[in-house]
Amino acid sequence: MDPVIASIRKELQERGDSEVRKTAQRFFKGEISCYGLKTAAVTAIARKRWKEIKNRDKTEIHALCEELCRSGYMEEAFIAATWARLLEDRIEPGDIIVYRHWIDTYVSNWAECDGLCNHAVGSLLDRYPDCVEELKRWTQSENRWMRRAAAVSLIIPAKHGRFLDDVFVIADLLLLDTDDLVQKGYGWLLKEASRKHTDEVFAYVMHHRRVMPRTALRYAIELMPKDLRAEAMQKERQGG
Repeated sequence: MDPVIASIRKELQERGDSEVRKTAQRFFKGEISCYGLKTAAVTAIARKRWKEIKNRDKTEIHALCEELCRSGYMEEAFIAATWARLLEDRIEPGDIIVYRHWIDTYVSNWAECDGLCNHAVGSLLDRYPDCVEELKRWTQSENRWMRRAAAVSLIIPAKHGRFLDDVFVIADLLLLDTDDLVQKGYGWLLKEASRKHTDEVFAYVMHHRRVMPRTALRYAIELMPKDLRAEAMQKERQGG
């Protein structure tokens, strides 16, 4: 085991708090493995340890990230996601295959999925927009976290008004997904896209209102003006 990984695990074990662990569990339906540290504390550890590894080869840093992800502990996954984000200036299109492997193999809850995808995958897409085609393939995965990742990886670019056509394609591909965490994922994506494109997202929701799951619809319209939300909800009720 790399000495940095061993040192991180020792610190996480020493600083873990049982009350924080209990509180964290409330946010998840399934059982999670965590040491019991708050997110800010984990981020601080990640940034502190980054200074010790940042000059290593990117492939070696990715290997460290994978070792952390493999543990199954949420804090270690968060550290891996933070390091992946801090590699932003060295990112390449092929890195999306690395991220796909981590998501498909190690991610086991929505927080780990979003922590990696919102920033590391989102930054890659900002720099290499053609990689969005890979996300569309993820929508067909049997792994719920891959399907959620297809949506939440575009959250930050969509928030800034980018990738609108791709947002709608991904929403179309996930539209009838029966998994509530996938529904929340693409509903959240539509919501963020609505910040800059309210009319287009509203039109999309109204066009699909009869088949769009209620969970996704309610997420999608959350930031819209009250009158639009009321109209969408009225149509949703009429649509059954």
